[in-house]
This record gives sequence, C-alpha cells and structure tokens, in this order.
Amino acid sequence: MNLQELKYPIGIFEKPETITASHIAEWTHTIKDFPALITQLTENLSEESLAKTYRPDGWNIKQLVHHCADSHMNAFIRFKLALTEETPKIKPYFEDKWAELPDTVTTPIKASLKLIEGLHTRWAILIQLLHSEDLERIYIHPEYAKQFTLAETIGMYDWHCRHHLAHIKNALNS
Repeated sequence: MNLQELKYPIGIFEKPETITASHIAEWTHTIKDFPALITQLTENLSEESLAKTYRPDGWNIKQLVHHCADSHMNAFIRFKLALTEETPKIKPYFEDKWAELPDTVTTPIKASLKLIEGLHTRWAILIQLLHSEDLERIYIHPEYAKQFTLAETIGMYDWHCRHHLAHIKNALNS
C-alpha cells in the first residue's frame, strides 16, 4: 500500500450532492455501533499491540482510541452549539498535539472506550430525535473558513468512525 492508501484506507469523505433520510439513518447506525466495534477490536490488546501503528510516523492504536474520544467529544459539542446558537463559530483544536498529551500517552484505553460508549449513546439518540430543519442548522469551522450543516457532520463522523476502525485493523495486521 502506498502512503495515501495507508492514511486513507477507506478514501476521503465525500459529501453526497443531496443528503437523504437514508444517508442519515445509515450514518447514525455507524455512530450508534461504533463503541461496540472499537471495543471489540481493542479491549483485550496488550501494550505491545496498542503500540502498533497503521503507517510510518502515524499514531499508534492507543492514540487512535484516545483521539476518537477527543474528536467525538468535540463533534458532540459542535452539534449542541449548532442546535442552541445561531451559526456558531466553533473552536478548532490541535488534534496532533492532543495525541501527545500525557493523558493520551499514559491513560489506559478503557477510559476512552467508556467515554465513547456514553457519548455515542447520547449522540445517536440526539440525532434520531432531530427534525429535518435541525439537520440544516450550521456551524462555522474557522480553520476551513467553511459552514457545515449537522447533516453533513453526521456523514463526516460516520466516515471518521470507519476511517479509524480501518486504521486499527491495518495496524493489527501489520
């Protein structure tokens, strides 16, 4: 595999021209099932296995699990902001620096797996209770100078879940 395939084993997220109710249902299913899938892949791994990377200079499995918790917490907060404020400008964060913080390096993944479980339960319930006009609410991401709808964000995090599950599988198979 070349570096691009290692970085993006399922490809890059591509927003459908029209996001349908079927897309939302499928993507929500991924968000709902993600905690069980990532737990099945990682909960019984040795420290040696958790140190495996999916590509040269890539994050190890432990960092990937903690990154998913960090990233998805931020996404859930962005959802809440978009639902309660008019076109909020969200605060980006340096995910690469977060992946190197002492809690990411030293904390057992069980803490993040628990966090992901509770967070995704809440997130899936929230998405399922949204109306179509809620899905069109937007937030501004200043790093990209772009507006994102909640519908599009659901798709991005469906992709994000599957993307990092593929990274973990690739690391385990290397």
